[in-house]
Amino acid sequence: MFQTAFTLTLTQFARTLSLPERLQRSPMRNLALEALRQRNTTLDALFYDIKVITPDEAFYISDSLAAEGTIMIVPPSGSGAIILCETLEEFALRGGREVQALAVAGIGGSALGAAAFARNVADAIGAPAAVVVSGYGLADVITETLGGHFFFGHLKGLRPVLEILDDFAGRPKFGAAGASSNETTSRTSLDTRTVRALLADPRFSFRLLVSHSKGNLVLSAALHDLNRQDEARVTKLAESTKIVTIGTRIAMPPIFSDVIDVIGEWDWFGEMNSRPFISTDRRIPHAGHHTNTDLHSHLPVTSVLKEILAAAPIVEKAHAASALHVVAKPEAPMRPMRRPVPIEKVKKAFSDKSLPNIPPKETGLSDEVPAPKPH
Repeated sequence: MFQTAFTLTLTQFARTLSLPERLQRSPMRNLALEALRQRNTTLDALFYDIKVITPDEAFYISDSLAAEGTIMIVPPSGSGAIILCETLEEFALRGGREVQALAVAGIGGSALGAAAFARNVADAIGAPAAVVVSGYGLADVITETLGGHFFFGHLKGLRPVLEILDDFAGRPKFGAAGASSNETTSRTSLDTRTVRALLADPRFSFRLLVSHSKGNLVLSAALHDLNRQDEARVTKLAESTKIVTIGTRIAMPPIFSDVIDVIGEWDWFGEMNSRPFISTDRRIPHAGHHTNTDLHSHLPVTSVLKEILAAAPIVEKAHAASALHVVAKPEAPMRPMRRPVPIEKVKKAFSDKSLPNIPPKETGLSDEVPAPKPH
């Protein structure tokens, strides 16, 4: 618990040092939101395992705690430092083409919580994971006032509309903010647009998508939007992508068949925001909504993800799909293979008397067994 408190304190201290620089642009917006952003960082410290973030990394990302749409490349513990990317082009240039896992966090939306969640995912797969920062802006303030924290799954259409206020107030352009706008883009939030842009870009090949809490809603919205815009791309993604949702059960496009919904046994908050028609695939005993391993009743993201991937490895998914076809196809020809069995019994029973006297034409299989039909 000491490491968690130390990481949080260091992040907030570094954040305070960078305030004068951030006030040079949109001073009123930053002053109005700074206290709430600090509160959300504290909230993420409770819900996410932030002790896996080193002091140097916490200081490095402190200036981007609320930068909605920012992309981070988070390597496993001890394998390197976090890389901040402001745009998709920068993400591609700084190693994004080799990243095969994409994480989307929720709760407070801070970069600290997102980095901690992505580090848990990276430790589970032993490779870097990308993560998109949800941030905290004016749209989040209004949505939260209307109960968004408790009903984010049911108020999904409100936040994107209110984000117009953020753009009007001079929000910095990160992630997919510079992309050409259209009707669909204008109705989605920046974090959703960034996730969708990452999944739509053929330069990137994500094989694992992991989300938590409100991040499940962001991932779902991104996939549904992409499915409406580029069905061929979604079909290709669905063939080799595993989705693991943690904390809430949110509907993904039906074409994605490899979806694992994980929720804690004591997670009343997740149940309240889940879709009742979706069944839970993995219910973690004595676990709540948070993933902070320093606190009781946490949901251990790393160990749970390791168990899921051990049961169905991502690299074997394509082979498993082809194997299912191989197993399914022989089922029809199996019926002719069973035909000799009753004939042998007949021959054995009547070999001394009846069988030799039966004319050759009457020994055919047409009376009892239908002729084989072409498959």
